[in-house]
Amino acid sequence: MWLVVVFDLPVGTKTERRRASGFRNMLIDEGFMMKQFSVYLRPCQNRAAAESLADRIGKCSPPEGDVSVMFFTDKQYGLTRNYAGRAELEPEKKPDQFTLF
Repeated sequence: MWLVVVFDLPVGTKTERRRASGFRNMLIDEGFMMKQFSVYLRPCQNRAAAESLADRIGKCSPPEGDVSVMFFTDKQYGLTRNYAGRAELEPEKKPDQFTLF
């Protein structure tokens, strides 16, 4: 399961910029990787973990602006096509799971 967070936050005042920067830093602290400046993504182990993370993101969203959290299965996200200019790139890979025992 992949979570994609898309946001449009106001940055007109110093307070708004600080809130937007704090929100981006929170996403990075939660393990998200930046896809574009306002688009972050992260793989999750399962739907329950994704729902829990989405709830935390909602509670940390700044009071102004728009934040959307989208859910994609691994199969759906695997259909993603990335381009750098006209060159097609591989989509981000889900990290391998670690076995401790």
